[in-house]
Amino acid sequence: MKQRKQVGAIAYQDDPAVGLRILLVTSRETGRWVIPKGWPMKAKRPHQAAEQEAFEEAGIEGRIAKKATGCYHYPKRLRSGEVIACRVKVFAMTVDRLAGTWPEALERRREWFTPEEAANAVQEPELAELLRSLQRLIETPKAS
Repeated sequence: MKQRKQVGAIAYQDDPAVGLRILLVTSRETGRWVIPKGWPMKAKRPHQAAEQEAFEEAGIEGRIAKKATGCYHYPKRLRSGEVIACRVKVFAMTVDRLAGTWPEALERRREWFTPEEAANAVQEPELAELLRSLQRLIETPKAS
């Protein structure tokens, strides 16, 4: 089975008062909890495409890492019923602002989770592991 590439954003806030929180959205088809993600875009670098998906799907505005935090795999069911294997390259994104309205606002819900709650809410084991280890991943010193 051919593997298709996608890009996604793990949107987070690290608030000293409440700790690290991750924003998840519901998928349009099944209503399950996911991270904002989508297909690569010709005119954009992968992190820029992930940032655009984060705004379109969850109304997230912020700063996204240029380097991927990790990746995960999942089977995507297309509208035709066909199932394709997808590899999602994930970029960490600090949330500065949540828009009141955004393109897919009527089709999705968004909610804040602790990393452990977020990991338990998603269905993909590799994504769950990325969510659980987010604190360590964002604290890793970046080469300048």
